[in-house]
Amino acid sequence: MNSIMQRIHKQVAYAALAAASVLGPSAAVAADTPGSLAGVTLVTAEQAKKLVDSGTPIIDARVANEFAEAHIKGARSVPYREKSAKAANFDPKEDSFDLSKLPADKSAAIIFYCNAGECWKSYKAAKVALDAGYKQVIWLRGGIPEWKAKGYPVE
Repeated sequence: MNSIMQRIHKQVAYAALAAASVLGPSAAVAADTPGSLAGVTLVTAEQAKKLVDSGTPIIDARVANEFAEAHIKGARSVPYREKSAKAANFDPKEDSFDLSKLPADKSAAIIFYCNAGECWKSYKAAKVALDAGYKQVIWLRGGIPEWKAKGYPVE
């Protein structure tokens, strides 16, 4: 895990511990996305920017109003509407994701992102795309927060 992701993970873990100590042991604290996804390539914002600059399509899996507020420049909105558990063993049949809005070439690289941390939309979208036969699925786990922190362009 790269140092940026380690810091993000550590900060979220501290926040979760702080919330649990204030709210008590019965408080529900949503889990962060896993640190990896089998068959999917994780990238940093720097790596994603290079890929985007070279023409790799980037998919914003957040809902439309989040996309309208701000998104990575050039990103395509393909919302992942989730009803399933925020868990690695989620059931994609409970969710809605329009695979027909993804590029037709399943052998070409494609990047997914969302809000990172407790936002599971890009994790789930990447998994569903992989299961649908996409061969070069890339996940910007740090999402738009990491992208913005680097000062990269948003629209």
